[in-house]
Amino acid sequence: MTRIQRLAPRLANQIAAGEVVERPASVIKEALENSIDAGATRVEIDVDAGGVRLIRLRDNGAGISKDDMTLALDRHATSKIGSIDDLEAVATLGFRGEALASIASVSRLTLTSNATDESSRGVLARAEGRDMAVTLGPAPHPRGCTLEVRDLFYNTPARRKFLRTEKTEFGHIDEVVKRQALVQPEVAFVLRHNGKVVRNLPSADGAEGLRRRIAAICGDAFWQEAVPLSREAGSLRLQGWVGRPTFSRSQPDLQYFFVNGRVIRDKLVTYAVKQAYRDVLFHGRHPAFVLFLQLDPAGVDVNVHPTKHEVRFRESRAVHSFIFSTLHRELADLRPGDNLTQGVAALRTENLNAGPGTPVTQAPIPLGNPHPGFLEAGESEAQLTTLRRLYQTPSRGSPGDSSRPLTGYDVAERDLGDTGGEVPPLGFAVAQIHGVYILAENAVGMVVVDMHAAHERITYERLKRMRDDAGIKTQPLLVPLTLSVSAREVEVATQMVETLAGLGLVLNPAGEEQLVVREVPIVLMGGEVEALIRDVLEDMLTYGSTDRIRAHEDDILATMACHGAVRANRRLTVPEMNALLRDMEQTERADQCNHGRPTWVQMGMGDLDKLFLRGR
Repeated sequence: MTRIQRLAPRLANQIAAGEVVERPASVIKEALENSIDAGATRVEIDVDAGGVRLIRLRDNGAGISKDDMTLALDRHATSKIGSIDDLEAVATLGFRGEALASIASVSRLTLTSNATDESSRGVLARAEGRDMAVTLGPAPHPRGCTLEVRDLFYNTPARRKFLRTEKTEFGHIDEVVKRQALVQPEVAFVLRHNGKVVRNLPSADGAEGLRRRIAAICGDAFWQEAVPLSREAGSLRLQGWVGRPTFSRSQPDLQYFFVNGRVIRDKLVTYAVKQAYRDVLFHGRHPAFVLFLQLDPAGVDVNVHPTKHEVRFRESRAVHSFIFSTLHRELADLRPGDNLTQGVAALRTENLNAGPGTPVTQAPIPLGNPHPGFLEAGESEAQLTTLRRLYQTPSRGSPGDSSRPLTGYDVAERDLGDTGGEVPPLGFAVAQIHGVYILAENAVGMVVVDMHAAHERITYERLKRMRDDAGIKTQPLLVPLTLSVSAREVEVATQMVETLAGLGLVLNPAGEEQLVVREVPIVLMGGEVEALIRDVLEDMLTYGSTDRIRAHEDDILATMACHGAVRANRRLTVPEMNALLRDMEQTERADQCNHGRPTWVQMGMGDLDKLFLRGR
């Protein structure tokens, strides 16, 4: 056995570089964090060959003084923390003081900086991986820093072999820049690859500038389908945008979450978002979001991963609950037609009869005459009254009113109200197509509704409300079930016995590694109780809470709702169709059925004009 010896500084730095510098994008990330910490308002990045041949980053930040240049390239030298108290409440993006030393150990690094307003007082420092010796010299430079990294991993060929293609490596660099651009809208970013400008993002001033920044990074489609949110509770504050469930993705490639300005990947956050979107996303789809969480720096530990991608929350259960409840409430508050405002405004300035582009002053179609030209001249007032009644709206009763039937849509005895002369978001029913779809007309154009999917969601939400009002009913097992589990699972089951009872599970310890199941939710009788309980205990160990009971209950209620919804090929009367439309407008998450499929689609007049080549 070889005796213990102290590692050489060069080898120690290369080992540290293996943790910090995974690829060229890692260099960009560390350098950008230093620039932002230095107060830069403009950052220019040039890369060649995906960053392997050259990385050059220039900023207009505070710069580094001449006396600190050598120390800046030394390991564990930093201006951002000075005591253990600072480490427990880190307020900057960088803080370890090992990034530049790690980068220099696997590349040819040049750092030019000036901390004054006199450009002639710039200082240049060079360091290479062979001996890590730092040489200084004068170099004219405006206030700020320029970091130049050449021949990355030239002295560690094994690491260089693991790099991907030039396109792939640049894709990672672009992603790093996008993340920082999202969280730092006041900073201008320019990114060039092989001399070609790829991104030119001016500083975002005001709401319009922020809109352009979000659209430039996430796309116009995301901005149009995103819902803004803002909520504050105690020291926690969550702001940002979440995509509507209809704007889901096949991959989780449009998910950005920031904690105190730091982009992170955290399973607790992922789990909270997944819960919030649980029954509104189609199987295998992923939500899109840009979210910013602010909290006391002392409430989050950012020193748990070398690349600082992961954090640990000191009150993880409170953070999880806050994120979930905020997103869950925001998604539940969405109603059909919430995003039709712009379409209505556009309709008011477009002459639909003469073709697109001709200004008119006609308001949206009023209730008193639902279809212009529908009544021939000379029709009786009685006929007009009858037609008006067909387009009246059901009273805005609670969607969870259990006195209303869950099967079918018999509105003959229901009290019909009045829309007040406004066209509702989903408009008025015109016809039913093959007993499957409802065709309706609203102020924007044409609406097509899948009547079974829509009624399924309405029924599902009513059943959930009934369940929540009455509480979870339990059923004692005739023969208690004994489970062999780990000691940690017995411990968490004992500590959270009241939480488990509230979920309808009565568990008692029967030894150091055994639990006895005495009662389970009545709706789960006959199901795989053992697998469910193991999943519940796993959730509690991982997240401090569980969602399995509610998920299984919701699955059962979804099945009940599916069987209770109006079936295809059932003929509905016009009042029944309108009643269904009005209930959709009042029901939470009515844009999707229980399985995440859309319940309705909108076709604007522009879309219809394109089908018939009007205006060309």
